[in-house]
Amino acid sequence: MSGLRVLSGLAAALAIGAAPALARDLTVVSFGGAYGAAQKEHMIHPYEEATGSRVLFDDYAGGIAEIRAQVETGNIHWDVVDVEMIDLERACSEGLLEVIPTDILPPGNDGVPAQDDFFEDAFANECGVGVIYWAIIYAYNTDTIRGGAPSTIGDFFDTAAYPGPRALRRRPQVNLEWALMADGVPHGRVYEVLATDEGQARAFAKLDTIREDVVWYDSWSQAPQLLNDGEAVMVQSANGRIYGAIEEYGRPFVIVWNGNVFDLDVWSVVKGTPNLVQALEFVKFATGTEPLAGMQDVAYGPTRRSAAEMVDPAVLENLPSAHIDRGLKASSTFWADFGESLSEQFHQWLLR
Repeated sequence: MSGLRVLSGLAAALAIGAAPALARDLTVVSFGGAYGAAQKEHMIHPYEEATGSRVLFDDYAGGIAEIRAQVETGNIHWDVVDVEMIDLERACSEGLLEVIPTDILPPGNDGVPAQDDFFEDAFANECGVGVIYWAIIYAYNTDTIRGGAPSTIGDFFDTAAYPGPRALRRRPQVNLEWALMADGVPHGRVYEVLATDEGQARAFAKLDTIREDVVWYDSWSQAPQLLNDGEAVMVQSANGRIYGAIEEYGRPFVIVWNGNVFDLDVWSVVKGTPNLVQALEFVKFATGTEPLAGMQDVAYGPTRRSAAEMVDPAVLENLPSAHIDRGLKASSTFWADFGESLSEQFHQWLLR
């Protein structure tokens, strides 16, 4: 691939400490909250100290619309972006991201080459390098829940047994999968069913059953706040957001792992960035063993074996990897194929 050959020629310039001429400071974009705070502590600040570079660290709500707008207009002001794998394949296929040559990545701190140290999923797409394993779960507040303790994805949709508002992220991904699982579709058949007109109608019909009880939000950082303030009795959330609220603030939240949708986040580089060399340098640094191991602070699983070995045993039960048997692996291929059409359907459904 020509892009790979061109980028691999940059490898010699990627040693930490190199000081290439920059058009501007490096801008790194992620999801904020406790997750962003952990990235600042274990990736951003150590990178700045090691290189003397300045990083502008910003938040976004996810998806690829903002990246697409920058690339299509040539007005690129983001360099490195934390992208959910569920969006990555579509962004890469649309030419919105640079290819990242894996031969620039450092070995583990035990000397094992990156190709052997990373779990296979981390290199599933040439436009990203895996950072964490995450899961989308729902959680409830023991101070506000009524009807007992919900324990299944079906309970999230059962407003009779568990009355009160539910909070969901305003996008079709995960919501449609949850709707089908709650309607009785086995995990292994969710995407097969969702690929059909009948399956899509079935998913939206299930969402209709809680439509009047849903509080919609856009950013993951809003989920624990909605639960804490009593604006929702159950919230959809990235698992680390709820874990952070429990561990750091002692909130009376309970995570329900049944029906979780798990996947990876990756570091990606925006196509056409004038800071390409420094962007790749950052990805190289931030995917080292110790930076990745630091993400255990918010209960996200590292994508390197050497980093996984550094995880505190007390945290292991809170990692998505401990609950895969109760979850569904998100399909980036499915969302690359159906993302545009289902997003249109979803937003039309919201306006009804």
